[in-house]
Amino acid sequence: MALAVLLAIQIADAQVKTPADAKKAVESAAAATENPKKALKPATWIKLADAYMDAFTAPMGNGWVGANKQELAFIMGNDKPTSTQNVTLAGEPYIKETYKTMNYYFNANNQLAIIEVTAPVYEDALDMALNAYLEAAKVDAKGSKTKDIDAGIKGISAKYVEQGMNEYMFGDLKSASECFEKAVIASEAAPVPVIDTMAVYNAGFTAWMSKDYQRAEPFFKRCLELDYAEDGEVYAKLADIYNNLEDKEEAKKVLENGFSAYPQNQSIIIGLINYYIESGDQPDELFSLLDAAKKNEPNNASLYYVEGDIHNKLGHKEEAIKSYLKSNEIDPNYEFGFIGIGILYYNEALELQDKAANEFDDAKYMALIEEFESALMNAIEPFEKAFSLTKDNQIKVSIAEYLKNIYYRFREKGPQYEEGYNKYSTIVENGL
Repeated sequence: MALAVLLAIQIADAQVKTPADAKKAVESAAAATENPKKALKPATWIKLADAYMDAFTAPMGNGWVGANKQELAFIMGNDKPTSTQNVTLAGEPYIKETYKTMNYYFNANNQLAIIEVTAPVYEDALDMALNAYLEAAKVDAKGSKTKDIDAGIKGISAKYVEQGMNEYMFGDLKSASECFEKAVIASEAAPVPVIDTMAVYNAGFTAWMSKDYQRAEPFFKRCLELDYAEDGEVYAKLADIYNNLEDKEEAKKVLENGFSAYPQNQSIIIGLINYYIESGDQPDELFSLLDAAKKNEPNNASLYYVEGDIHNKLGHKEEAIKSYLKSNEIDPNYEFGFIGIGILYYNEALELQDKAANEFDDAKYMALIEEFESALMNAIEPFEKAFSLTKDNQIKVSIAEYLKNIYYRFREKGPQYEEGYNKYSTIVENGL
């Protein structure tokens, strides 16, 4: 707590230049670079870069991300917002305060989460700061300013990432992707270059989200070259890109490579299943890939769960149950096989319920209802076993949701069902 207070005081004491003063500082520093002698000194260019960075932050006022309203009220004094409104960004509620040169967005904890500049001193302040640092590096023949230049450029890269996140929150995915790309370029241009793999991914992800598949492709390809796969999601998204670019064979190739590396990734599995369903090919190759993974890790229970999941999605009910049970046989504490069986029966029951709702023949309707209830009953035992096995309370609550719904259906059939409903309803409502 002492450290947090000290940090807040330090930030508060570091008063930001006014936009007018920041602009004058840039003009003065830029004039110095026109002097042939001064232009040969790295310090001249570093001063210009720093001036542009001050110009970038000047319109943000004295607030800082993470500050609470009480702190800002003390720091900002008479600088009051001209308007306040409730807004929603990326599905989350914020309070937006509008000032002369910026907007402040406060989260549900009344902390400043986003600073949006509405009246920048220079639209391209970060770009110009980067260029100035690069000029400093060119004339720094002795490398005396390498440390300062490196820190400055990496600071710019961090600002680009921050801007990218802001644009993402505001829903401008194109601008977000461009900011993340600039972060990558800056971090790699530093005297001690660093590859910002997360920024590479974010540049591709935001381009993919905006359906700019041509732009997204090279970023995701580079992610894989850098061994940054986000647990297989990069493979799935790159395959989706190729599908949208009408290159089905390349999509299949990417998915198969992804499956070999991440056989448990559901996005990859679904992508491969969809490919085989749409192409009309038999999914033998998919099971061959899985068999190879099982040979490498014969005691990996999750691989048999994945096999069950694939059979389930392909409509192979008995094979799915067999594989799910095998996963628990290999690891008696592995709950997901039983969860898979429970969900299989539960979804089967929902399908039968829908069929019954559309059936007008009384005899057929009653037969479907009987099948529906039988499927629900079949789901109870595996869900109960999974509930008793898992040590994860969140998973327990999720299983309890299924069991609550099932027991509700049968609550009038006997006291055990009423007790089951009460038990799991309480868990769903209050947690564990």
